[in-house]
Amino acid sequence: MSIDKLTEQIEQWAIDRDLHNAEPSKQMLKVVEELGELSEGIAKGDVNGQIDGLGDVYVTLVILAMQLGLDVQGSVQVAYNEISDRKGKMVNGIFVKEDDL
Repeated sequence: MSIDKLTEQIEQWAIDRDLHNAEPSKQMLKVVEELGELSEGIAKGDVNGQIDGLGDVYVTLVILAMQLGLDVQGSVQVAYNEISDRKGKMVNGIFVKEDDL
């Protein structure tokens, strides 16, 4: 299934549960919670935990975007446009922008 279709299903799931009208600051706590679970999966080398955590982070971000009146896919497009021509290099396993070198 495409990410577009999955995103639509997540949005409908959130609407069906009235999550789209909930307080964004509370949803942000869910984002951080799921990010922590993803971090735990990475730290423990738990591939299933990584898959679940990454998916959960996306779901919580989709719902947060709805609550903020933003389009998650549009936000990803803006981010990609910003990085698409970015130059830099890896330093100690981290990509550093050319401007920060």
